[in-house]
Amino acid sequence: MAEGLQGFPWAVLLLCCALLPPAAWALHAELGGPALGQPGDPALLAGGRVKRGWVWNQFFVVEEYTGTEPLYVGKIHSDSDEGDGSIKYTISGEGAGTIFLIDEITGDIHATERLDREQKTFYTLRAQARDRQTDRLLEPESEFIIKVQDINDSEPRFLEGPYIGSVAELSPVGTSVMQVMASDADDPTYGSSARVVYSVLEGEQHFTVDSKTGVIRTAVADLDRETQDRYEVVIRATDMAGQLGGLSGSTTVTIVVTDVNDNPPRFPQKMYQFSVVETAPVGTAVGRVKAEDSDVGENTDMTYQVKDEEGVEMFRVITDSNTQEAVIMVQKPLDYESKKVHTVVVEALNKFVDPRFVDLGTFRDQTIVRVSVLDVDEPPEFRPPSDLMEVQEDAHVGSIVGVVTALDPDVANHPVRYAIDRSTDVERIFDIDANTGAIMTGKVLDRETAGWHNITVLAMEADNHSQVSRASLRIRILDVNDNPPELATPYEAAVCEDAKPGQLIQTISVVDRDEPQSGHRFYFALAPEATHSHRFSLLDVQDNTATVHTQRVGFNRQEQDVYLLPILVVDSGPPALSSTGTLTIRVCGCDSNGAIQSCNSTAYVMSATLSPGALIALLVCVLILIVLVLLILTLKRHHKSHLASEDDEDMRDNVIKYNDEGGGEQDTEAYDMSALRSLYELGELEGGGGPAEAAPRGSLASERHALPQWVQGPELDFALFRDYICRKVEQADGDASVPPYDSFQTYAFEGAGSPAPSLSSLGSRSSASEQDFSYLGGWGPRFRQLAALYAGRRADEEPEDS
Repeated sequence: MAEGLQGFPWAVLLLCCALLPPAAWALHAELGGPALGQPGDPALLAGGRVKRGWVWNQFFVVEEYTGTEPLYVGKIHSDSDEGDGSIKYTISGEGAGTIFLIDEITGDIHATERLDREQKTFYTLRAQARDRQTDRLLEPESEFIIKVQDINDSEPRFLEGPYIGSVAELSPVGTSVMQVMASDADDPTYGSSARVVYSVLEGEQHFTVDSKTGVIRTAVADLDRETQDRYEVVIRATDMAGQLGGLSGSTTVTIVVTDVNDNPPRFPQKMYQFSVVETAPVGTAVGRVKAEDSDVGENTDMTYQVKDEEGVEMFRVITDSNTQEAVIMVQKPLDYESKKVHTVVVEALNKFVDPRFVDLGTFRDQTIVRVSVLDVDEPPEFRPPSDLMEVQEDAHVGSIVGVVTALDPDVANHPVRYAIDRSTDVERIFDIDANTGAIMTGKVLDRETAGWHNITVLAMEADNHSQVSRASLRIRILDVNDNPPELATPYEAAVCEDAKPGQLIQTISVVDRDEPQSGHRFYFALAPEATHSHRFSLLDVQDNTATVHTQRVGFNRQEQDVYLLPILVVDSGPPALSSTGTLTIRVCGCDSNGAIQSCNSTAYVMSATLSPGALIALLVCVLILIVLVLLILTLKRHHKSHLASEDDEDMRDNVIKYNDEGGGEQDTEAYDMSALRSLYELGELEGGGGPAEAAPRGSLASERHALPQWVQGPELDFALFRDYICRKVEQADGDASVPPYDSFQTYAFEGAGSPAPSLSSLGSRSSASEQDFSYLGGWGPRFRQLAALYAGRRADEEPEDS
């Protein structure tokens, strides 16, 4: 509640508040102005008092206060305050105690800091009135607002900069480029602090800006990118609607002028000069020219072409897409001697033309290119370039076939020498005159052997053999009648014994290796020496064939079975040549239908009855049978020789001797006795060990004689080893798949306590022997010495026994 409300009747205040709208119920005071409720306020004229309460709602404070004293904001007051200082006023909320301070006794509020509306527009606080003695709350706590009143303290700012725009060159006046916009932080609802207007500070000669919208437009129509492709325009924004005292801000706008195709291509020079050697092959690049275009991008793309007729014939132009250059290339072979300088008109034109600027002129340009042809030392040239010659096959050696001519195309016109590439004429059938180029025969020609010859002729400068040119030459050998006609094959025919006169026997045709241009014409007749002309007749059919017919009735094989008929054949020449061939006619027996049954010649019958394929098949079968018989005989002979070698082998030579002794039964690594024992036990199981089984083997065992050995006494029994050896021999004899070899092994058992006695003769002390070695004498000459040794020892032992 403002100052001066004390003592006024509260009824008048409440009545005034009742008549005001709700938004005006708040009592406030502004700095420097009368506050609502001060003396003289019409709102307080009504009478009557009402209930006590707060009589304020909102205060205002100006921002950016720069005074040295705290800024007075307003005063809060309770109608129960009698001014005796018994009431204590306090505030709380935003900025209370820091920004805003209150006098506890008077209720005056001051701002102690400089406020900025752009940072905070209002502060919400709460006020309390308490009894100073008891601290009792006299009024309910109430909320009020302190609003910061705006002043024009913020200039407009361009927040979206930097700005870059573009406009096509030659755009009409008023073409929109872009829009700029500035922001003002001041209160737009209070005064004109936030009302902004735009203007151009720099660049107003070419561009304008709308003062309200900030749209930048072109001011002229002759913007030329080639003259200036970029403009820096400064735009200013001013608040207070541009009035005096308003604040302003500026920004720089970069405007790029984009290109349009408004410039034609232009050659920097009106004439270019290049040179190229006359031997340059087709497709050789002579040089490059380039037309310049002030435009950029695709507006500089151009094509080139040759405009004059002379240049089109000899040269062509292509466009290098990377460099936009014209590449001049050779299109036809050049000749220094024919023309030394060529003039070519090259035209350049834009590929993309903007129809809006056609009235500016033609978008093309021309230049002249002079191409100088350089002379080089060239090889001779054949003139005229004929590649076919003809010669008769009966031409004599040294005859001239034809003449080749080559000239040096250079200005010096050096003399030319000729030669034949011998790799194309290995047999040296032709020669050439080195000076004149005349080609001559070097050997006798024969069309029937080779009708065509392909040779290569060399022409070179006389003083520079490296300058060589080549020409392929075909020589055709013309035919002459030098081969007589001959019968196509040695004809053989057959005639039945009962043949009738006029019966066709054989059709005759001839061959001639010659090939006359008018074709062959042959004449037939029986040779004068023909002795059987009364039996046969010859008819010329007039189509280069003749037929042989019988001229009498019947033939007798018993009288003559074969007739040799000489036939004379003459060609049409020139000169006419003739030859005589023989037709063999055999007389054969035929059936009633005229089919041949038999002839005297077996070969003829075989040839008539069997085809060549059948004869070949028959011969192959005979050869196969012969090969099979030889193979069987060879296998039988090999089998017999193999059996004979097996029977002749002396099994007594296959004795293997082991000169080592075992270590007794404890020696388990020397020999495995389990094999012998198992075989012995197997023999007992199979044979029962009875005498009945021993009888069949007796005869076999009687044929096997034990080798001489010394035994220890009569108690030793060798039947075990004898039976084992015999069984092994029987197994070997019965097995036809292995060679008949035996293996004899000596087993010696030494050591005390061995259940098996020693088989060694080293420890034998007994001179007695139970064996008779007289049979050794029947073993043959190989064992004669052994038999004499044992026979002598036996003779010595008998006297001792006696």
